[in-house]
Amino acid sequence: MTDRTFVTVGAGQTAAVAARTLRRRGFDGRIILIGDEPHPPYQRPPLSKEFLSGAGAPDDLWILPEKWCADNSIEIRTGAEVTHVDATTGTVEIAGQAPIRADAVLFATGGRPRRLPVPGPRPELVHYLRTLDDARRLGRTLTPGCRIGIIGAGFIGLEIASTAVGLGVSVTVLEAAAIPLGTVLGPRVGTEIVRLHRGNGVGLHTGVAVEGVRTDADGVVVNTGAQDLRFDAVVIGIGITPNTDVAAASGLAVDDGIVVDAMGRASVPNIYAAGDVARRFSDRAGRHLRVEHFDNANRQGAAVANAMLGRDAVNDDAPWFWSDQYEHNLQLLGAATGDAVIRGDIEGFEFTAFYVDTDDTLCGVFTVDRGEDVMVGRELLGRRIPRAALQDQDSDLWELVDAEEVAQ
Repeated sequence: MTDRTFVTVGAGQTAAVAARTLRRRGFDGRIILIGDEPHPPYQRPPLSKEFLSGAGAPDDLWILPEKWCADNSIEIRTGAEVTHVDATTGTVEIAGQAPIRADAVLFATGGRPRRLPVPGPRPELVHYLRTLDDARRLGRTLTPGCRIGIIGAGFIGLEIASTAVGLGVSVTVLEAAAIPLGTVLGPRVGTEIVRLHRGNGVGLHTGVAVEGVRTDADGVVVNTGAQDLRFDAVVIGIGITPNTDVAAASGLAVDDGIVVDAMGRASVPNIYAAGDVARRFSDRAGRHLRVEHFDNANRQGAAVANAMLGRDAVNDDAPWFWSDQYEHNLQLLGAATGDAVIRGDIEGFEFTAFYVDTDDTLCGVFTVDRGEDVMVGRELLGRRIPRAALQDQDSDLWELVDAEEVAQ
């Protein structure tokens, strides 16, 4: 058995996948996951969906079963705060606990919600959704007839809206942009997202600049400049800030995330970063990228674990993301840049948007209830595809994949 010790700062999806990968690759040294939440590693995507609706249980969220951790000697320290990592000695300092000497350290610290100042006597009426405890608190608020305001029409805000409507809640969404998700999905698809939510009874207001939020004895008041809107509770979903404070204080290069190379190696030897907090160099994109998706956390966690073992392990796959809203499954692969070529029934909300640049190179794929198009799109990304073929329902896109494989 090796006497090496690997430590993760953070105990979420990325850290859990890294620990599992290390054991599967034969590492038999000490593995310690240190997280500041009171829970072992759990999945975050269900928090705004089935768990928030009451259909899911905490036991469905756990990533590493307790018995597996015991059988594989995985140490998980919950409710523990890492205060500093000595890059020279590998010493991990933990508030109120003895320091740990590590041979390699993985920063998987994720991010925290961006917050707004909310004066007033009832701060408990203002919610953010990032953690299991956040979801529990919000879930207790979502009762039939309750009036909920959601500030921010990103994926999280819209998933909460969808879940809340299903629980009989009156939902109003306030979005600063003219078109929700317009920068992510483009204006045409973003407009369809608006139609979806308004069609399900959500009061979705765009181009709204929230100037202030306050609580009083009767609830929450949101000031838009033009008027005051009153709600029983408010959810703020305006993105996250990467948790880089400890990394920066420990001497790592930080720039809207911990800067790492293609293999997840930070600017200091034997220190790595992965997941939401990592700004990793992508050969595919030709620049550093920080991706805040579940699939990326999984893939980077596995890749960095291999890198920690000295293996060549570059994960440069196109980012993939999914969202469940009402009865629909939405998926996004790659980058939604360029023109959106529509395939399918956009009026019936069962369609695919293929995003192509000026020379017809496929950059991204967005689907609604058409998961197979994501599968074929993964094979076609980066290739020049005739727009007519992408749009024509009778055109078999797999034939384009087969033709390319034969040509090679």
